[in-house]
This record gives sequence, structure tokens and C-alpha cells, in this order.
Amino acid sequence: MTKNNNNTISQNDFLYPLKFEPILKSIIWGGSAITKFKNIKPSLDGIGESWEISDVKNNVSIISNGELAGLSLNELLSNKKEQLVGKKVYDKFGDTFPLLIKFIDANDDLSIQVHPDDKIAGERHNSFGKTEMWYVVKAAPGAFLYSGFEKSISPDEYVDSVEDGSFTGTLKKYNVEEGDVFFLPAGRVHAIGAGCFIAEIQQTSDITYRIYDYDRRDANGNTRELHTELAKDVIDFKIYDTYKTEYTKEVNQPVKLVSCPYFTTNLLDIDIQISRNFKEIDSFIIYMCLSGHCTLKDNNGNSVFIDQGESVLIPATTDNLLIIPSESSKLLEIYIE
Repeated sequence: MTKNNNNTISQNDFLYPLKFEPILKSIIWGGSAITKFKNIKPSLDGIGESWEISDVKNNVSIISNGELAGLSLNELLSNKKEQLVGKKVYDKFGDTFPLLIKFIDANDDLSIQVHPDDKIAGERHNSFGKTEMWYVVKAAPGAFLYSGFEKSISPDEYVDSVEDGSFTGTLKKYNVEEGDVFFLPAGRVHAIGAGCFIAEIQQTSDITYRIYDYDRRDANGNTRELHTELAKDVIDFKIYDTYKTEYTKEVNQPVKLVSCPYFTTNLLDIDIQISRNFKEIDSFIIYMCLSGHCTLKDNNGNSVFIDQGESVLIPATTDNLLIIPSESSKLLEIYIE
């Protein structure tokens, strides 16, 4: 498999499991856990996010393994189309890879925010909306997050509570531990608290409405921009019984965590070799390694090693995959149904 002089690939080339250079984001609330988790040396402080697989403008992932190393995800998708992502996925999303995959390290509280749905994001920003999910990889003692409302408020009361600093008192607060899952449809107010290390799966969108940021100031004494009014007609003000996703933990078989029109995510907690059949899915598959390490072998004779903190994109041309853990390992498996 070879790249030609204009950095494209031949239609005759076969795809294989793809790894990417992580895009590390220095953010005001970032810590030092991400580079340690990913075994990146030297360790870096102030890294809030690692964008594992991204097709966001100006933040497009670059392939790091095999003969396609150096090629961007977008270039590969434009060339291989449904061979990479699946026919139904390509028909819906075209030459935009539909998911953004991240690790997040909150050394401080993140801002309280909300994301628009496809309709509003399309009208205002010519963008996809942002439905997402969180899997808590690690949590310090006392770590918490906000998801949804604890008490009913009107849109006008929401604005007043942001202005007088009482808004956090209206939100549902969850103390969290490893393995907790939260599904965050567009419109749900949310925030990650200090001490949370999270795997995030979301639509390919960087549209965030920041509602409240605890009046924090940067090194220059400036506060970050808020989008209180923009968020007003985006927020889902309904009260739900719970905002946490419950599931039953099992070993050596996939456990479905979330299934929505934008992604399906399974948890694999394994200590033996398992086989996965994707013939009927018609989608790419992503693996995020949360602990341990595995070898992935596809039906085309390709194999790739995935270590803790790494992510791999399996092309839609893969019908069967063998997952061979070197030790007890935990993976998130993501695709579009």
C-alpha cells in the first residue's frame, strides 16, 4: 500500500486497523494525567484533552501506523469513502468522519455548558450538533459531575440564576467512580468536575455554549466568553428521573452502554481471546483501550497492538476481528448502527 506524490492512495490499496497521532489540548483546567495514562514522555502538565480520532476543521487526525502513516483521516475518507466508514454511514455523512473521540482530564472544574442539536447547529453554525457520552475511566475521591436539572426552572429563571451565581444549585450533581456512564443528548446541561478522567464519544462538532465558568480568569485576568443567551433556546429544561446510564457489568462479552442514532458504544472487559463479527453492521469500528493491552487481528491478515490510552479505527471492510488480550483489558467499542 503506497501513497503517491500528491499524498493520496490507490483505489486498489487495502485498508488496515489505523492508529493516529493524538492531538493534545492545553486547557486552563487540564492536568498531568493524560500523558501519563498514554505513556507519552516526557509527561506534560496542563493537558485537558487528547483528541484521539478527529475530523474537526483544523484538528484533523493524522495516521501514525503502517504504510498510510502521515495521511490525514479526511484525505483517507475522501479517497476510500464507504470502504472506510460503511455505505450507510457515508451516505449520511459524506466526506466528514462523523465522530470525535477524546480522553478528558479535569484537574479543575470544567465550565457548565450545553450543545445544540443538528437543526440549530446547522442553522447557526453550518455544523453538526453535539450529542455525546461519558465513560468515567478514573475518579479521584470526591470527584463529581453535573448532568441535567435537579429542580424545575423556566428559561427566564435560568438567566437570572446564571447572573446571580446560583445556577449550579439547579443542576443534578453525581459523585462518580470508575465505570460510571452518562449519555448527554444535545440540549442537556452538563459539566465535568475536578478529579474526573473521562473517555468521551461525540458527534463531530466543536460547538459548545458555555453557560457558567465560575468567574475564572486566565493569566491575563480575562474571563472566558459565555453564551448564556445562545443557550437559552437550546437547553432541555425537562426533569428526568435519572441522567445516569445503568448497566450490568459482565466479563468476556460485550455490554451495550449507549445506542443512539449517532453512535453505539459497548464495553468489553476481557481476559480471554474473543471474536467479533461485524459483517451486518456496515460501519467502521473504534476501540479505545481503557486498561491493559491487546492485539487486534482482522480477517484480512492485518494485526495491530493497542495499549492503554490508545485508540484504533477498524475500517468497515473488516468482517471479523479477533481480540487477544495480553492481560485483563478493558475496551470501549464504538460504531454506528
